[in-house]
Amino acid sequence: MNRRNAITALAAGLGSSSIIRTDMKDQSKKPLFRYSLNMSTIAGQKLGFRKELEIAAKAGFSAVEIWISSLQTYLKAGNTAQQTARMIADLGLTVENAIGFAQWVVNDDAKRKASMSQMQEEMDLLREVGCRRVACPPIGATEGELDLKAAAERYARLLEMGKKTGVHPQLELWGFSRNLSTLSDVMYVAIASGDPDARLLLDVYHLYKGGSGHELLSFVGKPLIEIFHMNDYPASPERAKIVDADRVFTGDGIAPITKVLEAIKKPGETVVLSLELFNKTYYAQDALQVAKTGLQKMKALADKIV
Repeated sequence: MNRRNAITALAAGLGSSSIIRTDMKDQSKKPLFRYSLNMSTIAGQKLGFRKELEIAAKAGFSAVEIWISSLQTYLKAGNTAQQTARMIADLGLTVENAIGFAQWVVNDDAKRKASMSQMQEEMDLLREVGCRRVACPPIGATEGELDLKAAAERYARLLEMGKKTGVHPQLELWGFSRNLSTLSDVMYVAIASGDPDARLLLDVYHLYKGGSGHELLSFVGKPLIEIFHMNDYPASPERAKIVDADRVFTGDGIAPITKVLEAIKKPGETVVLSLELFNKTYYAQDALQVAKTGLQKMKALADKIV
């Protein structure tokens, strides 16, 4: 190699290095967390689909988790999916996930077949309004025995549906359920599905309620968590008696929120933190104030994570 070629090659190399460093720098600028409002948090005020979205936007959220039943009611009132998508975009929001209750994992073949058809219809609808994900909890299988290998096969079929629709199924842990109530359960199903697109939908409260706790969150693996349900729980009632309605604002309970956030953060990527509460005391308050307070308390803790 002559001197001119060597200089040219060196310059090209330096240029590539500069690009790589710039890309790495840009990645490091991505926020660790983005904030979403699950509409359960203000469901008790019975505002309706559109008003709930407006509250989320006014409170300062950039993302939401919608409930499929609420969306369907809104559409039955004469609104179209296309109009809904425009309305969401005009509010400056994205729909990061949807909450539905199709019985995709039950042992009853007829119910499961009907539920898979339901899931297909719901995922097609969610795609039209711009929703990226759908929750897949163990609805219908909270009692009795469930073979986890069979559950993995059923979840794998949902993942295939997700590839075709562009709406990604999130395997949800329910702490009060007999099945898919622990971190080990959902981890097994995700891995046994054999699909690298498997994702988990976890929750501060449900990890506590199901007995998994939060110490092993770091074992989950960074790709498996894209969205995480945020809340907190008080010291009383005890774990065996605590229920959904006992959840409180993040930081107002005894959960190790900082450790949770440290465990799920993904430098270079952004995890969506979605506030999900069912607290009747909050339902009696002004919805906008509840949403603002919930966002403020989440950010106060998340901003400390580096």
